[in-house]
Amino acid sequence: MMNGGAARLQNRGRVVVIASALMMTSALAPVVFVSTASAQVSASGIDAEHAFDIPAQSLTSALAQFGVQASVQVTVDGALVRGHEAPTINGTMRASTALEALLRGSGLDYDVTSDGTVVIEAVTSSAGEEVLDTLRVEANAAEAADPTKAITDSFVANRTRTASKTNTAIIDDPASVSVITQKEMETRNVQRVAEALGYTSGVTVDEYGSDQRSDFVRIRGFYQSTLGYYRDGLPMRVYNFTNGRMEPYGLQQIDILKGSTSSLFGLNGPGGLVNATTKRPQDEAHGEVFTTFGEDHLTGGGDVGGKVAEDSNWSYRLTALWQDAANSQDYSQDDRLYIAPAFTFKPKAGTELTILTNYNNRKSTPGYGFPRGVDVDPDTFLGEPGFHTFNTEETNVGYEFSHALNDNLEFRQNARYNHVDLTYQHLYSTGDPTSSRTGTDTRGELNRFSVDNQVEYDTSWDRFDSKSLVGFDYTYGYNDERAYTASAPGISVTNPSYCGVSCVSLSFNTDAQTEQNSYGLYAQEQLTIDDDWILTFGGRYDYVQTDLDSLGTSGLTTIERNDEAFTSRLGLTYKVTDGLSVYGNYSESFQPIYSDAGYYDNGPEPQEGEQYEVGVKYQPEAFDALFTAALFDLTQTNVVQWISQTERNQVGEVNSRGLELEGKFQLFDNMNATLAYTYMDAEVTKDATESNIGKRPASVPDQVASAWLDYTIPGQDSVGDLTFGAGVRYVGGTYADNGNTLPMSAYAVSDAMINYMVTDNVSLAVNVSNLFDREYVAYSYSEDYYGPGRTVLGTLKYSW
Repeated sequence: MMNGGAARLQNRGRVVVIASALMMTSALAPVVFVSTASAQVSASGIDAEHAFDIPAQSLTSALAQFGVQASVQVTVDGALVRGHEAPTINGTMRASTALEALLRGSGLDYDVTSDGTVVIEAVTSSAGEEVLDTLRVEANAAEAADPTKAITDSFVANRTRTASKTNTAIIDDPASVSVITQKEMETRNVQRVAEALGYTSGVTVDEYGSDQRSDFVRIRGFYQSTLGYYRDGLPMRVYNFTNGRMEPYGLQQIDILKGSTSSLFGLNGPGGLVNATTKRPQDEAHGEVFTTFGEDHLTGGGDVGGKVAEDSNWSYRLTALWQDAANSQDYSQDDRLYIAPAFTFKPKAGTELTILTNYNNRKSTPGYGFPRGVDVDPDTFLGEPGFHTFNTEETNVGYEFSHALNDNLEFRQNARYNHVDLTYQHLYSTGDPTSSRTGTDTRGELNRFSVDNQVEYDTSWDRFDSKSLVGFDYTYGYNDERAYTASAPGISVTNPSYCGVSCVSLSFNTDAQTEQNSYGLYAQEQLTIDDDWILTFGGRYDYVQTDLDSLGTSGLTTIERNDEAFTSRLGLTYKVTDGLSVYGNYSESFQPIYSDAGYYDNGPEPQEGEQYEVGVKYQPEAFDALFTAALFDLTQTNVVQWISQTERNQVGEVNSRGLELEGKFQLFDNMNATLAYTYMDAEVTKDATESNIGKRPASVPDQVASAWLDYTIPGQDSVGDLTFGAGVRYVGGTYADNGNTLPMSAYAVSDAMINYMVTDNVSLAVNVSNLFDREYVAYSYSEDYYGPGRTVLGTLKYSW
């Protein structure tokens, strides 16, 4: 992580990407599944001492991690280890000792070949007994150990890079983090990132109902859609309307880190962040093609990859999706084209370069509301056909590079260039739609370049294991939006009659250009003492230069400001047992504000936040599961508030404290479940309007709960596996205003799925969201915004 810095970009609207072509690859320590005869152990690196941190898991995955941590190549017949579980191995010991502990009770032994390869084999009862024929299925041990590269066939993830920017077991990190695996996303057939987040503790989504201009998300009561989204560890900040929307089919994992995160990630609110991991190449050949169909919905796509050639150090992956669809509302649209080529180059052990690119073209429509309290069909359209779009065209080009300088020291660099074009046309009513309608015609352009450089040094001595991280990141963002105010005649709510685009009048509103350079220098130490205590502490210095030029009807407003902050984090974890830990942390947040700049002489001051959290994590050895509980207390200051039609101030303060419970587990290899519950006691503690003090902040429910369970009936003979699944999401009552005068009712929505394996390679699934077609209001201020209605989608998939 180190030096990195990108050249300062000063020409407005233009991004100069100076990307040092650092080629890198990762240690090629394959786990090869081989069966062979038993033999005597020969001398090799198997007798060297190493620091091991291998959680309880399947023996296949444990052997892969052993190969990485012992720096040896391991081969084994896949049939031999299938169904075996491995215990936790933690501490500094000889590699042979660790391997013997992993194999104990499995009926397996090992041999070491002349080239140092460790061969796992069955213990034979007689010298002449035959063993299985050799079956080679290559897998990369580094990928199995690294959570950004591993593909898990489970709802449960054991490790994350998001919580600490290092490869750390979730149970060891002193923070609350939830992981949504590819398996979970595929099972629920999520169509939007917000859908993927809907079964996570501490998280509320779809704040504006069926509005798809963004994947709206709150974490622990705080709105995080502006600064809280990351992709592959790099920010996706939103300055106004112009933003890219991630295609869930292009993702292999989503991490939700809760609480203040600025000590590692910089600019963000106190609630937390969402970090999505893009699908990346695997060494093992794989592929699938599918089609999804439903009412006004047709999707086709595929995902293929593997090594370019059998002995090549290049691997590839191509993910693509095409969609022609509409939502339940009249005159809605959800068309998509997503193409994502990716390549990985591994010239030698310890060096790896992954190139990640994608093109994402979405033609969609914004949500709309109805006069508060009016009984109306939620599918009714009160805009104008032909003037109802939220279209984005997005291009991403980036890379991830890592190089092991030696056994202890590694350099990593992450970079991405992002470009988005927006066309946004929308009519809505601010009062009585029968009298008049208003809206916007906005054209936007966003250019962004981000780079994150990291250096990690791992070492051990006496009773201590140390993992030290130093990093420097830089993000340049330029956003240009030209907006016109739209107006049109009124329309009947019960029997709308449209006048056409010609009746929409446009008048110039603003041309706003925001340019920002942000620099961050951070450091972190993870110190393990006696294998039981893990002290995590760090800090970060951020420096942000923001220039805003806004040309409006009253003239040009120019604001230039520099913001800086130092934020810190301190956490302590105690390992009660290998599978049980308790932790506590203190962390801080730093959140500059862009959209309100025009209401201040030189822009608003950044909002600041701090969090106190304690929790417990339990990972049983008997089955694949992770259970977590957390108590949190967050406070944000400098909250912006209206004090008149044209004035705002920053005397506001909001506190959110509560309890989060979450469990994800897999039982008997055929049942997956995820359970989540959140209680939030949120309160406005300071406010310009004194009567608001002590009230619940707008749009923050007191309780959120969810549960999902799916069960597979194994097939027999000519009958394939049959999987049933169902879930429910509950959002408690809340208010649309800080004064708590506009209540919004609680609601619960159910989902379901069924999947039948027609053959070993062909599956047919049906997924239903909002199973009972529950009609509910997700947001209500001057207008009611309804949540999405029932959607039924069938998916036919062929995999190989």
